[in-house]
Amino acid sequence: MLSGARIEPAATPNAREHSTGTLDSFPDRPSITYHPSSDTRAADKEIHVTTIWSKWLYSARRQLVRRSVLEGCCGPGKEAAGARKNLSNLGHRQTVRFRTATQGQGNHRGQRCGEHFEKVVRSNHGVIFREQAAIWLTQMGNRRRKPVAPSTLATWESALQNWIYPNLGDTPLDSINNLAVKNLVTEMIASGKLGASAIRAYVLPVKMVLASATDEQGELLYPRQWNHKFIDMPRVNKPEAPVFTGEIVTRIVASPIPPKKKWVTMFFTLCAAGGLRFGEALGIDIKHISPDCSTIKIHQKAWRGRMQQFLKTEDGKREIDLHSSVAAMLREFIGERKSGLLFCSKAGNPLGQSNILRRWLHPILKQLKWKHLESGRTTTGAHAFRRFRDTYLKNYTSTPPGIINFWLGWAGEGMSDLYDKIRHDVEFRKEVAEKAGIGFKLPSKKPVDGPNGPKRTEKVDVQLAVSA
Repeated sequence: MLSGARIEPAATPNAREHSTGTLDSFPDRPSITYHPSSDTRAADKEIHVTTIWSKWLYSARRQLVRRSVLEGCCGPGKEAAGARKNLSNLGHRQTVRFRTATQGQGNHRGQRCGEHFEKVVRSNHGVIFREQAAIWLTQMGNRRRKPVAPSTLATWESALQNWIYPNLGDTPLDSINNLAVKNLVTEMIASGKLGASAIRAYVLPVKMVLASATDEQGELLYPRQWNHKFIDMPRVNKPEAPVFTGEIVTRIVASPIPPKKKWVTMFFTLCAAGGLRFGEALGIDIKHISPDCSTIKIHQKAWRGRMQQFLKTEDGKREIDLHSSVAAMLREFIGERKSGLLFCSKAGNPLGQSNILRRWLHPILKQLKWKHLESGRTTTGAHAFRRFRDTYLKNYTSTPPGIINFWLGWAGEGMSDLYDKIRHDVEFRKEVAEKAGIGFKLPSKKPVDGPNGPKRTEKVDVQLAVSA
């Protein structure tokens, strides 16, 4: 047990005069000299540890640091009482100088005292993951270079709240390493709620948060070499993505819909005939539709009931050319309206994507007994229409690849695609759209069946937009 422990103020040297030089003191605060005992005062080694200005100084963690340091150095007995009292007077930005003995075997206790203090303070005063994650999310939401879409930010926030914070939220950043991520991945796999793709996507924010901690010169404070083999990161075996056939699309758009919900048929028809994403279709403004309804400008999208003046990619800003049969159907659907969203609520607000899937597409697929052959799934997302359009244009028509990429909003793969300006030839695009057709049958116009409509005995005719 060390005896005669005390803490006393000492003169503060100039910050540039430190021989150790790594952690400087601050001239506006007095430094503290700690003497472990009278018989170890003749020491040659100094350990400088500078606390930082952060929230931990005002939390219970400060008490933990004091207790851990003093009990590790002086023990929990009466000898530590005076030192513990004096240590409570440490300022926000003060240098604690420990003078430890390095000569002789009897001085090992003093050396262990300094090493213990350095280890405890450095492991407790650093920024924890939860604090840095909040800073990182703010940076991602406000950055001008490659802005992050709100949907991506929402996914990251969900991953942080549901999976990362419960496991790593209170861990200091310097302790986030391959082992910590390995434990996180193990927890995710053990839950049985996440697939391989989701796990890999949820680990990405951990890496990005750690990489966002930089010094004033932009250098990483916690560089890491991530080892996926050690982490045992699951591999993603990409299954074949669900895609509709022309027959299934025909049955979807021909499904019985209440008269007041005729927009559902028009919505699914546009997604299949134009290769639109759901958000893009919900963001169509009538003013962006040509007078003859043969061309639609895609300049915005809807997400969670809000309009966004940007698209998924820069190439997503484009024009869609429609077959004449779809254009006629669209013109009838618009009627006398001159402005506003093409698909909207009674109040004029954008519709929700999830509601369309849950209330309309999935029940229709269930009624049709649709099933994905490879995965066995009985439901799918909005991209099944988009994949159908791409498959049809590439394999059943002679549509030039440049026009396909333009209609679907894809970037080119090489310089040839960059030089290709066929998209600017509007007349040729419309000619190609008319020649290509749509690949499925449109339902013919029919009155309402049932007690509120006239009786019909003949079969419903359908018309096919075929290649010219």
